[in-house]
Amino acid sequence: MTLEEIHGQEPVPAGHDWMQGAGKALHELLVSAQRRGCLTAGVYESAKVMNVDPDNVAFCVLATDEEDEGDIALQIHFTLIQAFCCENDIDIVRVNDVAKLAAIVGPSEESGEPRDLHCILITNPNEDGWKDPALEKLNLFCEESRNVNDWVPTITLPE
Repeated sequence: MTLEEIHGQEPVPAGHDWMQGAGKALHELLVSAQRRGCLTAGVYESAKVMNVDPDNVAFCVLATDEEDEGDIALQIHFTLIQAFCCENDIDIVRVNDVAKLAAIVGPSEESGEPRDLHCILITNPNEDGWKDPALEKLNLFCEESRNVNDWVPTITLPE
């Protein structure tokens, strides 16, 4: 008997298509959130938002590259952010390609400078009726991942 059978849940669909769908949904969500002004980029900026209004945070993305793996300070920040997200029921994913994120999100609108994309938060806009289908897909993806004890799944962004 599998864990899914015990809990009466379907297993997470294995394979490339499921992960590719999650990557495409994340791309759509990032573009939509940036257009609506609901995207916060940066570890410190994200921490401020989570500290002030955690109920307003809808989704969290943690991103690293190979060179970031040895950055102990960044890993400590990630651990604290993950714990905060778990405590506040905020879905969270990892992305292993900061360059792809930069291509989607782009530079800071104020200064035009590259921004810290190691942590990105999607917040709820002031409009009550905003229901993003991409966010709903990612929430389902995260829920299904948790069902198989993958608490912070890694998503690959599409090319």
